[in-house]
Amino acid sequence: MSSSTSLALLFLTIAIATAAAKEYQVGNAVGWRIPATNETELYTTWASRRLFHIGDSLRFRYSTGSVVLVDKWEFYHCDSSHPISYFNDGNTLVNLDKVGAVYFISGNLDRCNQGQRMIVNVKNVRRFSPSTADPPYNPYYATSPSPSLVSGSGASSDSGPAVLVFASRIVALASFGLWLVQL
Repeated sequence: MSSSTSLALLFLTIAIATAAAKEYQVGNAVGWRIPATNETELYTTWASRRLFHIGDSLRFRYSTGSVVLVDKWEFYHCDSSHPISYFNDGNTLVNLDKVGAVYFISGNLDRCNQGQRMIVNVKNVRRFSPSTADPPYNPYYATSPSPSLVSGSGASSDSGPAVLVFASRIVALASFGLWLVQL
């Protein structure tokens, strides 16, 4: 295989890996806030229902308070005195760049104790497999609409324009790779 073909394949691989990244809005429509008395596990449940991978990002939207990235001990003790990172801008984007557990708490002790904290388990880079392909056409499923997984508007705030972002990143990176090959 020529070096230019190898280089093109390398860029295509990088394009696919980076284009697969997703941005998740923490808490969906409710954002990052103090959970109600009967929903203290709000963020634990939210995070446990998703698969996070290296390259994904978390969007925290909040009108008051803060987001603090801490270690495991600080998480379980709601201690924000030695943060890894501290944010209070109301619209925080955190990139997930390491495999393993990532711990988030509110910088306010009372808010954290009331459930405004979350553990996110980050997996290695997302891989494409045949199981992610569309299932074969089945006329029985085509006649009835599938139930919505999200109540309210019927749209998930997790997906956003993910397909367009994915496609545009692949095209841009592949074009760049082909341009480099021609040099």
